[in-house]
Amino acid sequence: MKLSYLWAAPAVNPISRKARSIPVLNVFDVYGRVFFFSWWGFMVAFWAWYAFPPLLTHTIKANLHLSSAEVANSNIVSLCATLLVRLVAGPACDRFGPRWVFAGTLLLGAIPLGLAPLVHNAQGLYVSRFFIGILGGSFVPCQVWSTGFFDKNVVGSANALTGGWGNAGGGITYFIMPAVFDSLVARGYSDGVAWRLSFIVPLVITIATGISMLLLCPDTPTGKWSERHEHANQNLASHTTAAGIVSSVPGNIVGTANSSSAAVAEADEKKPAGQEQHWDREATLSSQSQSQTETETPRADIAAGEVIAKPTWTTILRVLASPQTAFLVLTYACSFGGELAINAVLGAYYAQSFPSLGQTAAANWAAMFGFLNLVTRPLGGVVADAVYRRRRGGGVWAKKLWIVLCGCATGALLVVIGTRNPHHHHLPTTVGLVALAAVFLEAGNGANFALVPHVHPAANGVLSGITGAGGNLGGVVFAVVFRFVGSGRGGGGSDYATGFWVIGVVTVVLNLGLAWVAPVPRGRGGGF
Repeated sequence: MKLSYLWAAPAVNPISRKARSIPVLNVFDVYGRVFFFSWWGFMVAFWAWYAFPPLLTHTIKANLHLSSAEVANSNIVSLCATLLVRLVAGPACDRFGPRWVFAGTLLLGAIPLGLAPLVHNAQGLYVSRFFIGILGGSFVPCQVWSTGFFDKNVVGSANALTGGWGNAGGGITYFIMPAVFDSLVARGYSDGVAWRLSFIVPLVITIATGISMLLLCPDTPTGKWSERHEHANQNLASHTTAAGIVSSVPGNIVGTANSSSAAVAEADEKKPAGQEQHWDREATLSSQSQSQTETETPRADIAAGEVIAKPTWTTILRVLASPQTAFLVLTYACSFGGELAINAVLGAYYAQSFPSLGQTAAANWAAMFGFLNLVTRPLGGVVADAVYRRRRGGGVWAKKLWIVLCGCATGALLVVIGTRNPHHHHLPTTVGLVALAAVFLEAGNGANFALVPHVHPAANGVLSGITGAGGNLGGVVFAVVFRFVGSGRGGGGSDYATGFWVIGVVTVVLNLGLAWVAPVPRGRGGGF
């Protein structure tokens, strides 16, 4: 890994045209530009999606005369629409391309976001938050779009960075929305008017981002989504000799294509660690001085199998029936589902545990949970890529076990948080425990989508949609837990400590119970 990779135009896979590094700081390069809009678009969507919670516990609750149970219900409703949108967004990405689906969710979600100031009662809040939940579905095209532009050696890091920096929108909203509200109140607006006007800020940015995405970015590294198969075949033919040998430099053979997908998968499992494909001319020439065991062979059938196919019901059912899908869905339900549910109540938890904080201070402390995504979710993907490259003969197994480790550590820490009384401890102790849990929780999110591209690459959108929906399903289930725990004492949804340890136990049990599942389907080469 070189520092120059952050701004230099990346070397690319000559067949798929996917980048072999991530030009994070270079928005003039097409790969850097897509990377930027992937994380920025999801961050804006997440911010707008969670625009209500920072002001909901005190200001909006008082203005609309809501009960604690109605506030908790609105958190559940917000996740339901996102679950449905993610299920649809996956196949839609495979059919129409992730860029159009991404921009579509932003622009469509902007409509209910702009109508949010018209809310005047609990029922209106439910309807508003349900349809604003459309924005949460943007995570699926974010990950599918990123997967389509970055190769296997860095796709885990790319997906984790785009997802993690996007998830940071959950922290940004806890800073920005109260700050905008306070500034409006300071200008003389009443609380009821100020919280409504504060929604203008995420609305304008959401619309601008969706339009810019359509104007400035391509569907795929080769151009239009509808022409992806044609371009893939042309690239494959131009780098394959008559004998079926793939060559990245004219006259310089770097590997042979295996006609059997099962044989390819078996060979890949036996391949020594650290083998990296040398796609560009400089890397290929330097590889001539290396032994054959140090060079990963570009395989034509794998490359062809990774071109996303038009979704069919047969494909969807095969993905749904896969044990690997069950593993990804349930572990992501624990990690991202836990994050969603905790993010929605954390401000209220701090305000309840430390009444002296007030709305703004409690929101600021809660924001740190989301802001950690800037580092923690990318960390999960970077570690996954690192163990994948270095683990001899079992890179995908290493990625999978990293997911399980993150899940078990998360669950254990949530149990600790839930079984202690925060009133008996200083605020820094409570915040520190929550932050430590967030490290493993959010790293687990990044680790999960570092494995997703390996499982069913020809149906990556379908699998990403199902897995993403699983995260929201977990969020709904865990939000229900927070809604009903302690209902006899606090009027519903007030015993946050019990909710934490219940989520922790479920997370540990599911991760350990699914540890036996193989990371990829047996005998899979490039696709099914």
